[in-house]
Amino acid sequence: MPQDHDYVELFNAAIRRLFRNALHLCFRDPSLAVFFFRTLRRQKRAARLRSALADQGVHVPAFMIASVTNRCNLRCQGCYAQAHHRPSSGEMSGEKLRAVLGEARQLGISLVLLAGGEPLTRPEILDIAGDFPEIVFPLFTNGLLLDQEKAAWLRRRRNVVPVLSLEGHAAETDQRRGRGVYDQLLAKMALLRRHGIFFGTSITLTRRNFATVTGEEFVGELLRAGARLFFFVEYVPVQEGTEDLVLTEEQRAKAQAVLAAYQSRLPGLFIALPGDEEKYGGCLAAGRGFIHLSPEGRLEPCPFAPFSDVSLQEMSLREALNSELLRAIRENGHQLTETRGGCALWAKRDWVQSLLSS
Repeated sequence: MPQDHDYVELFNAAIRRLFRNALHLCFRDPSLAVFFFRTLRRQKRAARLRSALADQGVHVPAFMIASVTNRCNLRCQGCYAQAHHRPSSGEMSGEKLRAVLGEARQLGISLVLLAGGEPLTRPEILDIAGDFPEIVFPLFTNGLLLDQEKAAWLRRRRNVVPVLSLEGHAAETDQRRGRGVYDQLLAKMALLRRHGIFFGTSITLTRRNFATVTGEEFVGELLRAGARLFFFVEYVPVQEGTEDLVLTEEQRAKAQAVLAAYQSRLPGLFIALPGDEEKYGGCLAAGRGFIHLSPEGRLEPCPFAPFSDVSLQEMSLREALNSELLRAIRENGHQLTETRGGCALWAKRDWVQSLLSS
């Protein structure tokens, strides 16, 4: 297990490797190649900035997950956002969100995953993200609100990368997301491909769909549809009675090997979440590797651990990163190696809750 001062460089190296692979993947598309070349340079500068702040005692993660809204145009089974998040009345304003992202850029946060709910239910979110070209924004979306106008915008703003969510083929996707959603997603992928947009998919790995979605036939279909970025996200049982969807230990180990093999020989980028956190010394939440921003502006350890003692409505991001809760979780990251269900903090939520009451 790496020492605490080593895991940051390991994590930074993984980010650099991701963008080097993206540059190699897109070298035949001049505009994309230029974008990824510039992005790689910006990621290196951001890493140096985070290192300088660390010397001042300010721990800044490379990666933020920003759930920008609770609203959604779908009602998917087992949705963690519906299980955890509050009504949309208290969402951060566009002005406040823009200010938070501005501070994130100043601190060296160079990747911000936009999530929800459905982020595209906030019409201003694309323009806000587009104003921060130094940050790469994977946009996790159900895809149904994409249209010709948004596709043209995405073509001009390469730093926003749409990531469409699905569960497998039509049967698996429509069962969770609603009848006809899979066919609509294929149409949206065709739209993005026609506009020459670099896009990806997010696939929730469950015990039931594992064989299908990790199979080369399924991955090949998505590659032919134009997808080049693949997030495989382990299912976390945030709703009671869904524990039977959690991956088995055998499936979890196999997923790492399969994705590594695909990365070596297929024209795509393959990312497992949460991935092999043990090589980084434990859980990467709470700012060790990433942090979560709730729609209301609360800074939380992880989307699956919606606990917080600070709000960016009341303080700066720099101050909030040093909250007592987040610091306590970071200092105990080596103990958070529980892998059943994918999220150590969710598995040990009673302990996290006790930190708030201590």
